Amino acid sequence: MRGTVIHAPGDIRSETLDDPKVIEPTDAVIRTAVTCVCGSDLWPYRGAEPVGAPHPMGHEYVGFVEEVGSEVTGLRPGQFVVGSFATSDNTCPNCLNGFQSNCLQREFMSTCQAEYIRVPNAAGTLVALDETPDEHLWPGLLANSDVMGTGWWAADAAQVRPGSTAVVVGDGAVGLCAVIAARELGAERVIAVSRHESRQKLALAFGATDIVTERGEQGVERIRELTGGIGADSVLECVGTAEAVRQALHSARPGGSVGVVGVPHGVAVDGQELFFSHVGLRGGPAPVRRYLPDLNERVLSGRIDPGKVFDLALPLADVAEGYRAMDERRAIKTLLKP
Repeated sequence: MRGTVIHAPGDIRSETLDDPKVIEPTDAVIRTAVTCVCGSDLWPYRGAEPVGAPHPMGHEYVGFVEEVGSEVTGLRPGQFVVGSFATSDNTCPNCLNGFQSNCLQREFMSTCQAEYIRVPNAAGTLVALDETPDEHLWPGLLANSDVMGTGWWAADAAQVRPGSTAVVVGDGAVGLCAVIAARELGAERVIAVSRHESRQKLALAFGATDIVTERGEQGVERIRELTGGIGADSVLECVGTAEAVRQALHSARPGGSVGVVGVPHGVAVDGQELFFSHVGLRGGPAPVRRYLPDLNERVLSGRIDPGKVFDLALPLADVAEGYRAMDERRAIKTLLKP
């Protein structure tokens, strides 16, 4: 099969790899319908994370079940499935508490920019649809496997409530999906932090009511101006840099909440400052599996369309250009077609 391999920062290749097989009785093999490049894939691409030995890339996927292990229940070959970037048995205490991304059997998917993928813990990770959806819905369902699920987690973790004011820090695919989530959870006002016109337009289309172009403390001051000098009820941090996390924490009102879903790089939180701010903080890898049934239904019904974050579609073989386009901000998110 064809699959994506990173060899070094800036060196992404489409190569011929061995077809995946069922190894454990709880595995499934999926034929990928569509996959994509994630903003978090840019960390190693840019050298911000070590690459080490060459290895496959990708953790977002939808597709068709090809084969299941002997202990997999509820799935059969031919079904169209949506899965999470973190696998889960969906039966352990952490899963039952709604944190499937901290499953005791968790494995992180890392081979999904490929024609076929092996999914561990398949029965607890994959959500099968009743029938194969129209292809125009595939991008939205693909978004659910990570960026929409992560954006929803940002809003959930930040305790967005009906009638509230929410701030979204970050205008990548997760941040844009977080705008959708904040509106769906009832926020009356959604302030999107963005410096890029095309992303601002999409944020407004997704339901943002205000755009703030300033960053750092200037951004904090602008958000306070928009909120009567107090700050926002909920802040959704969708970047992962020290500046973004600091801006998020300083933008929340006393008693407000911050959801941190950007993978942290160089982030340190001052405990003394957090203590006296009365701001609540929660984050971590999104428990996407918790939200998948609901998010899939919202996409299938047309209520939300997170697939609009894909503004570049390429054949899987051209994956290197997909990375370059995102790195150079010529694309928000690249869809890959096997």
